[in-house]
Amino acid sequence: MDEGAAVRRAVSAAVPVLGVSLAAALAHIGPAATWLPGPRRRWLPRLAGQGRPGHVALTFDDGPHPESTPRFLDALDGLGVRATFFLLGENVVRHPALARELARRGHELAVHGWTHDQPWLPSPVRDTRELLRAAHAVGETGGAAPRWYRPPYGILTSGRWAAARRAGLRPVLWTAWGKDWRSDATPASVRATAASALRGGGTLLLHDTDHTSAPGSWRATLGALPEIVGDCRSAGLTVGPLAEHGPDWER
Repeated sequence: MDEGAAVRRAVSAAVPVLGVSLAAALAHIGPAATWLPGPRRRWLPRLAGQGRPGHVALTFDDGPHPESTPRFLDALDGLGVRATFFLLGENVVRHPALARELARRGHELAVHGWTHDQPWLPSPVRDTRELLRAAHAVGETGGAAPRWYRPPYGILTSGRWAAARRAGLRPVLWTAWGKDWRSDATPASVRATAASALRGGGTLLLHDTDHTSAPGSWRATLGALPEIVGDCRSAGLTVGPLAEHGPDWER
């Protein structure tokens, strides 16, 4: 067989395999398009975290952490506000007393996954195992079964959709964020970024730790928190956890 014929045969044999692999990859990562904020708010408002018009859901990701989370607890107590904390399972088992303190102070505990990993490769068995593990840790420590799930980076693959359903969790992303994970974040920048997209009925994403963010970035969030809550109240909006986001949010 000449060399050209051998190459043509190899290519012909590879094309169906590549087609199947591409289709599998698209099926896995395709749902992650819900990360795009415009289409998400327009076509999937519940996934975006859109609730009753007079309320803003305040949410924090990546905790708990003993250095920063207690400061947020004290600040929220001072503001008279309760929030939803999307916790990483690995941090819950490291700091169970702190997770219990969140619940004791009236905050809502939700699931952010076991670790803050990037789900680019399909692994449905791992997704289900780790999400069930995280949900159990959060529920066992907080004393109530969690209701909400926000995947790391907001990336909902098909495997994570299925895992959330298996765990009895409802995925919730956000309508506004403060970009408070950045090294150049300041209280003013976090407040301004949040205000640019936050409206009545929205869900605000912030972070109570720098576990996966720039070192010390949580200080900008903490500094912005009173102003953010004040801005909402000046606009006639109440601020609270997802559980208070309206009747459409009841199971």
